[in-house]
Order: sequence, then C-alpha cells, then structure tokens
Amino acid sequence: MKELRSRLIFSAILIGLIIAFGTFGYMIIEGWNLLDSLYMTIITITTVGYREVHVLSPYGIVFTIILLIGGVGIILYVLASGARVILEGELQEVLGRRRLEKKINELKDHYIICGYGRMGSIVCKELKDKGISFVVIEKNPVPLDDKDILILYGDATSDETLKRAGVERAKGLVSVLPTDAENLFVVLSARELNPDLFIVARASDEGAEQKMLRAGANRVVSPYHIGGLKIAHIILKPAVMDFIEFATKSGNIELQMEEVTIKEGSKLGGLALDECGIGRELGIIVVAIKKPTGRMEFSPTSRSIIQVGDTLIALGEISKLKVLEGMASAS
Repeated sequence: MKELRSRLIFSAILIGLIIAFGTFGYMIIEGWNLLDSLYMTIITITTVGYREVHVLSPYGIVFTIILLIGGVGIILYVLASGARVILEGELQEVLGRRRLEKKINELKDHYIICGYGRMGSIVCKELKDKGISFVVIEKNPVPLDDKDILILYGDATSDETLKRAGVERAKGLVSVLPTDAENLFVVLSARELNPDLFIVARASDEGAEQKMLRAGANRVVSPYHIGGLKIAHIILKPAVMDFIEFATKSGNIELQMEEVTIKEGSKLGGLALDECGIGRELGIIVVAIKKPTGRMEFSPTSRSIIQVGDTLIALGEISKLKVLEGMASAS
C-alpha cells in the first residue's frame, strides 16, 4: 500500500512539472497568456493537436518539439506505471487468494473461528500457542495480531463460506460473532454441514443459550454470566481463584492443568493410578477422570483404573505433562 501511494504521488508530481514547464515556457517564449499557454501545453503532451492558439515562432517550434518528446515520454511512463500497479495488485490478490485456499484445503481436523473480535483473537492466540490448526472467518478487514493466521473474509452465516473454510473436514467450530442471531445461524448451518462437529458458541442474552443448544451447539458460553461469577468468586474465594488462575494461565511453566486422553494401545490402559507412577514418578496430580460416556469421576483414588478412552484432568509441570501425553499415546 505504501509503495502504491509513493508511485501515485511521484506520477502526479511528474505530470504537474511537465504541465508547469510547458505553460511557463510558452508564456516566456511566445508571450501568451496563462490560459492559451496551458491549453497549448495540454494538447501537445496529450498529442491531441486539436488546434494551435497562435502561430508559433521558430523558438516556439523548437520548444514544442522538446515539450512533445518530454511530455509524451512522461505520459507513457505514468500510464505504464499505473498499468503495472493495477496488474501487480490484481495478480497479488489472485495469487494470495489461491495460496490461502490451498492452505485451507490442506487442513484437516482443524478448528474454525467465526469472528476475530476481542474474544476471537484470544481464542486464536491460545490455539496457536498449542500448535492447533485453525482458520478464521471474518466479515470485515481487521488488523491481525499474527500475520501467519489464516483468515477468510466472508459471511460466516453462509454455507458457502463455511465450506470454503473446510467445515466438512473440521474438528470443531467456535462462533463468537457480535449478535446471538448470527451465532445461532452459524450453529444451525455448521451442524447441518457436519453432524460430528464440536461446536462452541457465544450467547449474550438470557434464553439464547438453550436455543443454541437445541440448534446443535455442544457448549454455549455466556461471557457476562461467567464474568459475574468470577467476580463473585474472587470476593468469596480469593485463594481458590488465585490457584485456578495460576494453574490455567497460558504460558505458565511452573504449573499447568491439562486434559490427557488415553489412546488405544497406550500402556496406561487397564492400570491403576498408583501402578502407572503418574503421581510417584512424575509428580502429577490427577484431579478427575472423564469417562467416554461423559461421566466425571472427581478425586480418583490410587486404585482407580485407567481405561482406554478416559480423559485425565491432570495438574503438574508442563514438561511432566508432556511425558504423560507420550505415555497416553499408542506405544
């Protein structure tokens, strides 16, 4: 954009200079008035040759030849520069769009973030920090915190836009558009296009949460409700909230809370917590075990059996949690 502006300014200066040169030249050499000199300059550099205002003197003829050569050269340069800017801009736009579509088409099991506002940008940052692939759908051009973010400009409520974002291959979708109506429409469209999609939607008004759940959302988040509860808990349970924030803070290297799913073929499958050495060797605390049915087993004992498909809610150092993730994978 800066280069385009510079080219346009430079071209305008060149045209202004050649017009001024010709106008004042005729005024000095031929003694014509300003209007006649300007008219003669314009018809000369544009090669129109409509009619000469006065008969030229020999000096005027020589000056006209110089003006004609210089003016035509400048006009051709300006036209060529303008054409190059237009063609390069269109070419870059086409190539950029094709590169974006190619990258999106290569995505699989990714997440689609509908809306890159205050909430959407935070979601994108967290996903990027975890190395999770995602694409953003945004209606209006917005400044990006990270230039590497794949962003698709369009209407997220449109089936065509969702398909371009790879909704049929996606693992999940997050809709944080400004209004509940837009989020509801996205949930309906996305659920129809991909019945297995995990959908999280934002709700602002009371009653919108149940509508979005009925429309097909797996989870609905109300920022105002959560914010109010958090403020109340900070007042009533400040130590608990400090611990939760410390354990869930992004980038914290001392302590982190993660969920680890036990995959098929993992050596942890069928073992009790005390047999696998999670607490004894890694110093990790298993806060809860989520069963494949969705049932949550809180404060599991050392004799609790880990089954394939279970999700461990674990608390520990990041390095130790990565070791646990390796143990939970197929051996």
